[in-house]
Amino acid sequence: MRIDILRRRLRRLGAAAFVLLSMATATPALAAFSLTTLYDGGSSSKLQYQVDTGGGLVFKVMAYDNGVSTQSKGDLSSLLYNGVQYADASRGSQLNSGFDYLYSNVSAVDVQAQMISSTGAATPASTADGGVVSGGAYVKITVTVYSANGGVLKHYYMAKSGEPRIYMGSYFTEEPDTLNLVRFIVRVPVAVLSKGGPAGTPGGLASNGSWPQDLRGTDTTVEASDVFGFSSGTASSGQTRSKHYSNMRLKDWQYFGGVNSAGSVGLWFYRDNNEGNSGGPFYRSLLNQITSTSNELTYIVNYGEGQTEAFRLGVLNSYTLMFTNGGAPAAPDTSWFSLMALDGYVAASGRGTVAGVGLSGTDSAYTYTVGFSNATAQYWASANLANGGFFKSTGMRPGTYTLTVYKNELAVYTGSVTVTAGGTTALNTLAINADPSGTSALWRIGNWDGSPAEFLNGSRLTTMHPTDVRMSSWLPSTFVVGSSSAASGFPAYQWKDVNNARVIQFTLTSAQVRNLTLRLGTTADFNGARPQITVNSWTSAIPTAPPKGSRNLTVGTYRGVNRLYSFDIPSTALVAGTNTLTINVVSGTSGTAYLSPGLSYDAVDLIVTP
Repeated sequence: MRIDILRRRLRRLGAAAFVLLSMATATPALAAFSLTTLYDGGSSSKLQYQVDTGGGLVFKVMAYDNGVSTQSKGDLSSLLYNGVQYADASRGSQLNSGFDYLYSNVSAVDVQAQMISSTGAATPASTADGGVVSGGAYVKITVTVYSANGGVLKHYYMAKSGEPRIYMGSYFTEEPDTLNLVRFIVRVPVAVLSKGGPAGTPGGLASNGSWPQDLRGTDTTVEASDVFGFSSGTASSGQTRSKHYSNMRLKDWQYFGGVNSAGSVGLWFYRDNNEGNSGGPFYRSLLNQITSTSNELTYIVNYGEGQTEAFRLGVLNSYTLMFTNGGAPAAPDTSWFSLMALDGYVAASGRGTVAGVGLSGTDSAYTYTVGFSNATAQYWASANLANGGFFKSTGMRPGTYTLTVYKNELAVYTGSVTVTAGGTTALNTLAINADPSGTSALWRIGNWDGSPAEFLNGSRLTTMHPTDVRMSSWLPSTFVVGSSSAASGFPAYQWKDVNNARVIQFTLTSAQVRNLTLRLGTTADFNGARPQITVNSWTSAIPTAPPKGSRNLTVGTYRGVNRLYSFDIPSTALVAGTNTLTINVVSGTSGTAYLSPGLSYDAVDLIVTP
């Protein structure tokens, strides 16, 4: 008897019989690579599309609204892999908080499913309950939402015959405005995916044997509703955990995910080249979270916290949800996307390359990255200093880009380059011309590299809250140039309400008493924070306030807009012998403790006034 006929008959017998059938047919999969139409409860208004990948994975996409935001039209409602359910069906896995909550005053969501042949011919899903379409090479399910302003968002679920993967793509011409972000969250019962990823991956296992985003056992709220801690008397007393601490620089990762308790199954998100994201190669954002009930994998297309540039529109952002035997996933082949008629997709033949002969004026102690950005896309490539700084960026959309060379994370050269489809733009050697380190200093604290890593607590900033017991005190004693070290004597962050009035003592000879300039570099700021200095009895003017942004210093990122403040100190303010410099964070915005105005340091130095 055909399985679809049996299913319809058992539905007439009631829910219990339907559950028994589901259990009986969970393993093996229903059919080799197929697209099945299902009526929940026998109702044609409660439609789901089921895809059997033929590779051990059977997944479902809801085509109706179940009446709650966590079970809505377009959700992934089932992820059955080798007979085990990896989807939290009570909540659903979805874009943002559900497709019907992407845009204000819009709830209409359209879901269409197709079987695609190896040549790109499309066959619509069956309209019958239990109807099966098979014989193709791919499946494409398209979820479409229109905003009240005429913008459109399309999200694609795709499958390739024989692979336990769901290829996804998100395309939008208008940013969703209810949450002002685009992310896909897969919610997995923690019982079947109890571990985070291995060390070296986003949210990977830390040296203390825990995952920074693992909330299990936390019993106190540290900040807002997303940073938690352990109270006294627990094994991890004073430590903090948060989904935000699963972050890693974009250029440093390709995948993240989790593993089951036996290590025999892994579930991963594998990213594309991230050309449609915003923030560049060093951008950091949350990626996953483990709770007592679920392991949540969150793929960020774009995100508001710590954002440094406008969101990009009109680009297909692709990412792949992949099952493995517990090991790391291999890079997926997405060349067949050219057959899928995907909005915002540009095939390899429509892309170009930039190749640079090299860089001059570099410092061998640092890595260099060459970034490319315009309003449509972003790319980056590592420079090979062993080969003169040669760099090459492939697969770029045609257009004119701002080219930026970064010394670690600090921009030290800016230019322009044009990319043509099918062509390679060759560049002569680029001469670094904006590295502050190129100017000799009387003294320098830290390094001009766009990162606070060399300062006190610098190595802990991205994986724990500033109040974490593992942090050193944010109030070190006076920094004495020549004897104190940045790593132990100068804090990576400074807040108006926590560790303000940082004091630096330095000595000048009589010959050095002249007009001098203090340069102070920051990598991020919060709530209008900027520095003001006092040298002996002389006080500088207050710089113009920077634009205000989202939380940053407490949610695992120091990556913001690099700013260089210069304060010209008259010779009359200086003395031969010991001088006392005080740095204060100033702001007209209120805030308390670690949410008071604050900034992240790059470097501080004293030079002869140019």
